[in-house]
Amino acid sequence: MAKAPKKKTEAAEEPAGVNMKILAQYVRDMSFENILAQKGVSGGDNSPDVSVQVNLDARKRTVDNQYEVIIKTEIKAATKEKDEAMFLLELEYAGIFHIENVPDDQLHPFLMIECPRQLFPYLRRIVGDITRDGGFPPLNLETIDFMGMYRSEIQRRIAEKAN
Repeated sequence: MAKAPKKKTEAAEEPAGVNMKILAQYVRDMSFENILAQKGVSGGDNSPDVSVQVNLDARKRTVDNQYEVIIKTEIKAATKEKDEAMFLLELEYAGIFHIENVPDDQLHPFLMIECPRQLFPYLRRIVGDITRDGGFPPLNLETIDFMGMYRSEIQRRIAEKAN
């Protein structure tokens, strides 16, 4: 009995979907300073004022379709009453991604939005652990809007070129 020829399916004609794999995640650089302990002062009932700065970086690696994405954070806590420094945490958390089937014009936003989104839960946990282990209540970072950050940076660059 002869087999009927296979019909082409619509899925076979469509381009392949985006393929992203996280190959590695790691702390690239970290520094934590418990400024209160260095001064010999306890935190007491001080309610901290926390400042969080976040920057992103992405680099092509020598292997095809591999990129390193880095979330750079600087977190400062100071007392609300006297604005005295309590702690300083500087953390660079990175991931190595293998990315395929992303059009060239969409690769930069993908690297600066989707990749950090995948790394963020791990960065949040590390920040909580470090602040707790450093003698403070664990700091639970608010979710970061990486798309909003990306749009703001694009607007800033456009305004900078206009000047």
